[in-house]
Amino acid sequence: MKKFNIRKVLDGLKEVSSSTPSVQVGPQENHLIQETLQSDHFQLCKTVRHGFPYQPSSMAFDPVQKILAIGTQSGALRLFGRPGVECYCQHESGAAVIHLQFLINEGALVSALADDSVHLWNLRQKRPAILHSLKFSRERITFCHLPFQSKWLYIGTERGNIHLVNVESFMLSGYVIMWNKAIELSSKAHPGPVVHISDNPMDEGKLIIGFEAGIVVLWDLKSKKADYRYTYDEAIHSVAWHHEGKQFICSHSDGTLTIWNIRGQGKPIQTITPHGKQPKDGKKPEPCKPILKVEYKTTRIGEPFIILSGGLSYDTVGRRPCLTVMHGKSTAVLEMDYPIVDFLTLCETPYSNDFQEPYAVVVLLEKDLVVIDLAQNGYPIFENPYPLTIHESPVTCCEYFADCPVDLIPALYSVGSRQKRQGYSKKEWPINGGNWGQGTQSYPEIIITGHADGTVKFWDASAIMLQVLYKLKTAKVFDRNRSKEDKSSTEVSDEDPFAIQIMAWCPESRMLCVAGVSANVIIYRFSKLEVTTEVVQLLEVRMQYELNDIESPDGGGGGGEQTSALPTPGASPQTSGPPSHPSTSSNNSDGGNMPCLKVRSTPLKQSAGYQVDLVVQLVWVSGEPPQQITSLALNSSYGLVVFGNSNGLAVVDYVQKTVVLNLGTVELYGSNDPYQRQPRSPRKSRQPSGGLCDINEGSATSEDRCKSPTSAKMSRKLSLPTELKPDLVLLSVCPPRGANPLDHRDNSFSRSRSSSVTSIDKEARESISSFHFSDTFARKGDSALTPCLYVGTTLGTMLSLALTLPPAGEQRQLQPVIISPTGILVRLKGSVMRMAFLDSTGSMLPPPFEPWFEPNVIADGEEREKVRKRRPVSVSPSTSQDLNESQYAVVCSEKQAKVISLPSQTCIYKHSITETSFILRADVVQMSQGVSLACFCANGHIMTLSVPGLRPLMDVNYLPLTDMRIARTFCFTNLGQAMYLCSPTEIQRITYSQDTCENLQEMLGELFTPVETPEAPNRGFFKGLFGGGAQSLDREELFGEVSAGKASRSLAQHIPGPGGIEGMKGAASGIVGDLARARIALDERGQKLGELDERTAAMMASADSFSKHAHEMMLKCKDKKWYQF
Repeated sequence: MKKFNIRKVLDGLKEVSSSTPSVQVGPQENHLIQETLQSDHFQLCKTVRHGFPYQPSSMAFDPVQKILAIGTQSGALRLFGRPGVECYCQHESGAAVIHLQFLINEGALVSALADDSVHLWNLRQKRPAILHSLKFSRERITFCHLPFQSKWLYIGTERGNIHLVNVESFMLSGYVIMWNKAIELSSKAHPGPVVHISDNPMDEGKLIIGFEAGIVVLWDLKSKKADYRYTYDEAIHSVAWHHEGKQFICSHSDGTLTIWNIRGQGKPIQTITPHGKQPKDGKKPEPCKPILKVEYKTTRIGEPFIILSGGLSYDTVGRRPCLTVMHGKSTAVLEMDYPIVDFLTLCETPYSNDFQEPYAVVVLLEKDLVVIDLAQNGYPIFENPYPLTIHESPVTCCEYFADCPVDLIPALYSVGSRQKRQGYSKKEWPINGGNWGQGTQSYPEIIITGHADGTVKFWDASAIMLQVLYKLKTAKVFDRNRSKEDKSSTEVSDEDPFAIQIMAWCPESRMLCVAGVSANVIIYRFSKLEVTTEVVQLLEVRMQYELNDIESPDGGGGGGEQTSALPTPGASPQTSGPPSHPSTSSNNSDGGNMPCLKVRSTPLKQSAGYQVDLVVQLVWVSGEPPQQITSLALNSSYGLVVFGNSNGLAVVDYVQKTVVLNLGTVELYGSNDPYQRQPRSPRKSRQPSGGLCDINEGSATSEDRCKSPTSAKMSRKLSLPTELKPDLVLLSVCPPRGANPLDHRDNSFSRSRSSSVTSIDKEARESISSFHFSDTFARKGDSALTPCLYVGTTLGTMLSLALTLPPAGEQRQLQPVIISPTGILVRLKGSVMRMAFLDSTGSMLPPPFEPWFEPNVIADGEEREKVRKRRPVSVSPSTSQDLNESQYAVVCSEKQAKVISLPSQTCIYKHSITETSFILRADVVQMSQGVSLACFCANGHIMTLSVPGLRPLMDVNYLPLTDMRIARTFCFTNLGQAMYLCSPTEIQRITYSQDTCENLQEMLGELFTPVETPEAPNRGFFKGLFGGGAQSLDREELFGEVSAGKASRSLAQHIPGPGGIEGMKGAASGIVGDLARARIALDERGQKLGELDERTAAMMASADSFSKHAHEMMLKCKDKKWYQF
């Protein structure tokens, strides 16, 4: 454990005092907090990825292991087993995965990519790895086929050729099927790329090859020539066999299906147009859209299934994509929500020469995965147990909570289980392979996601799994049918007016507060009882920017105009100076007092779960829309919610349903304003009092004062415009998290920033960027703790407000809450991101809270008060008397962190976190060994610092490219967990805790489980006697090097993968790695011992035969004389 040297502390203080004169350096006590956290407690690694694979491109299923694989356009590979068993891998090249093929029941998978490389993945380890790769250089891969229990992989190419790869050695065979040998010599045209390869289910020596131009060839592998050719005048998309190997079916680009007998050369025996209208005069039906895939599956009893995607008629404009299931005379058309990428029919047998007995269809859509039950009437879908609905509506913000109260997940689950849809298949989910990990991590974790349509989802994220618990629709509070006159009021956010921007949640009291993009705040209480609210409680708040204002796109993060391309009414987006027109503000101005959304006036039925308690709306003032909310906090012990934007802040008492304070940013400072601001009215400019202001700030904000704590609508002062000199402002202020969740136009973080940060001739607004409630020392030299609200601004100021709360009980309902600003605590470079408090021992002081109680039970007042007693904050008085220091405030801005000792208000530690970049997210987190400050930087670095000493403990360059989505969804939580949205549909979870990294291998599920391969179908007596049945083929003899020769070296390059034993040796680390290495060594030793046994046995056998020969010779020779030899 490291003790801090007082001399270093004093040196640090000299440095602090030179740069920030506001920090007074008095005689220092020795802050000997022993810091238990060391750098070896930290290690960064990805844990698990949840959600729907973004932009899927291919799919495969192992019918014995019951594992599903999905490949994506960015080279990702997602593997799914039973619910809770999933795995994510990534191809290094990032090329799209065009084809996947399992080595059935072998624990291996072949992937073919758009960059013409083929890879073999080992799935027998918890983190799959590539064993071999093969990169084709002269041909483009279009199709792959690996027959069941064969080690020869067929690869079809764009040129129409077929190559063979040995999947064990990943070497090419010299056996090649050339396109010009396959088609007729008389045919002059090229047949197009290979679109299908499969062997005859009854004869492995016969291979069917489908060419795009409409030619199908039955190729005899032994004689190396085409037996039959089948020609159709429409392009082919896919081919499928009947299990008896006498018929096959093709799907075509004109929406037709053709069924062929393998011996019938000329014409198909049947042509079907599933969605074509049949003309009466016997003509051909009208063409339809292409049938992209067809599958032909037989059953022992009843008709075969023909399942296809596409093929709809062209006149069905606006019709949703469909999967068609033809079974006997019935045709079912199943509409899908998104375009179909691929589908697979799940069958009872892995053998292609047996009755297939299909029982389900897995349909991979662009944004969903649907499994259809074929065995039930009406083909219902299975209820999907995977967390694939993260993107149901785009995610706009996230919060992550580890180590929650234990009763929270069951409570959310019980109310969420009532929201389930009906009508699912009764059967169990058919993809159920693999085994769960043996995790020891047992603390509850919850992820909350806010969405563009106003929904909030609660997820159980414990033990690296993810499961949706409860879904809250916040848009129910508002009227959805807006009239045309109201349209103008939603200009700020017309796309998604209900989008969630920021969420504040108190897990102990279960109070939830959300801020929407339309400048509204909704406060929810959790109840287990259903209730009907006759009138939704509403408060309207006027917050206006009084000083002369030009919309600066960065605006110190003011409301996220940085990413919004919509001009704000009343603001003049000129670059050549201030607006010329005066915008006066008065009570009876046009367009005033109008909120962006209309709260519903009819009774609202609220089911168990989160129920609305109060809606707060910012209204238009003087024809200007309200600024978006940039920060939000809630405290259940005080009964207060506070929110801020670029105009100021408002504190709402949700117990009394009143606005307690409505204050402009300038008025927070009082007479100590450190910044030069240009007032509209001809008052004297305030002089800066501190030397911190190295940025020439043009403007900040002024706001209504709230004289009466119960009045929400304020009286206005009339102010006149004055001339303003344009100032050159060079800002390095980041928009707060969730600044504008709706920017789909520009996803590049750096680009959007550079264009807006350097705002020439524009004013910079000071916005409120963060809040923190705590029981602490409000003023310098205080001896008693008082409830306080700390406010952080985008210009780096941390101010405090003292709260005087009425006593609990009836008085709390009646007496007003009094708030008095107590001045600036500290100033930092850049926007204030996070504030936290520690006690005198360096332990975290969580804000006080009230335990949850059922709000819909009218209990005796006294009884309720017993329940609602708030937890006191632990401060050890003995230490505080000795040291005269009892708390530490930790504050982190975009650039630096400081630790302030309270109540003396001296800065004792200071650390510059980044000079060249800026911090996007900072959290003070509780690790199992102590408290730490975790930061995520815009340059992709993840850093942790010790608290209170601010020693750098970890700095990892994690993400080279950070986009807006990652920036606004990244969050750290306690015990070394963090998460962000790595794509619009997926959550990536990471850990920065060494303990979790070491236990991760045990926590991960296993994809491969030893399962016996089902028995091959019985050939039957007569088939065995008279031939027929499945014909086998010695592929090794045919394709091996001896008979086929070597393949051309220039055709493809073999690359050994890192996933072999050598790769595992290098990759494995920690205790788990040692175990893995030991296991590998044992395997190797067992293998060698096995080989030794075999050799010994062979030697004994040869010794036996030698002794036999010797004995025979002896018998032969024993009676002969020497001259007879």
